[in-house]
Amino acid sequence: MDDLDLLDWREQVARMYLGGLDLAGFRAARDALFAGHPQSPIPVDRRAGFTGLAYFPPNPDAVVDVPLRPASGTETIDTGGPDGVVRYRRVGVAETPWGPLTLWWIEAYGGGLFVPLRDGTSGRETYGGGRYLTDTVKGTYGRGVVVLPGSRVRLDVNYAYNPSCAYDDRWACPLAPPENRLDSPIPAGEKTYRPVSP
Repeated sequence: MDDLDLLDWREQVARMYLGGLDLAGFRAARDALFAGHPQSPIPVDRRAGFTGLAYFPPNPDAVVDVPLRPASGTETIDTGGPDGVVRYRRVGVAETPWGPLTLWWIEAYGGGLFVPLRDGTSGRETYGGGRYLTDTVKGTYGRGVVVLPGSRVRLDVNYAYNPSCAYDDRWACPLAPPENRLDSPIPAGEKTYRPVSP
């Protein structure tokens, strides 16, 4: 039944992202999903003590509408897990106030937009491997990245979130490649997960 639980998890994530919740409601719904769903990345033995994820306060400066220039080429990232090497194709480069940020398309069945990033908070206030703005394969539509008309994109780092490997070593995650590593700190979105001892 794990596969059906995973299917339900992805549906719940997509509904949360596509629903009409404001940022506070979205965070509360995410915390509830992490606390009780069988596919939560929070280890089972830590769920009873789980009190929610840590977030920066809402930051209006972390929402930007920026130009998107074309990009080309593919990269491979070895996840170190059962997914092995995953191929990503560059979709475009967003010219952000923090530096250029590449948007990737996952070159696998069905594909999906993927935007990992590391910034100046990584390893201090946020997960050292970086965070994601979107991974549409996992159902994270329309919050962190919104494609706009006229070769523009809206990025909202208030919705940046940790990959599953930030919560438990049983997960292997593709992390931000060098071109998605920004020096500037972006104090927005999810902070480092600090579990409460069972």
